[in-house]
Amino acid sequence: MQDIISHNCVVIFSKTKCPYCKMAKNLFEGLNVNYTAVELDENTNGRQFQDVLEQMTGGRTVPRVFINGTCVGGATDTQKLHEEGKLLSLIQQCQVKANY
Repeated sequence: MQDIISHNCVVIFSKTKCPYCKMAKNLFEGLNVNYTAVELDENTNGRQFQDVLEQMTGGRTVPRVFINGTCVGGATDTQKLHEEGKLLSLIQQCQVKANY
């Protein structure tokens, strides 16, 4: 899991039928930002992933959104970052790092 997080700018740990997960994905799609989605309900290790996410972030709920290796929270947290004008700058920091 740490590998996925450290090698991708935006990672969303998600479940396919979760409306908040869809909200987070739609936000990034609307901004034309590529993301990696890990669908826990389609993964045989989904339960273990969720246990690890809880240890890493203090929360089991999905989505868990990581930007530049850091958990920014769930869908509403990510939406709030966008409304505050902070989301794109976090993503740009990550893209600058990727260009080195």
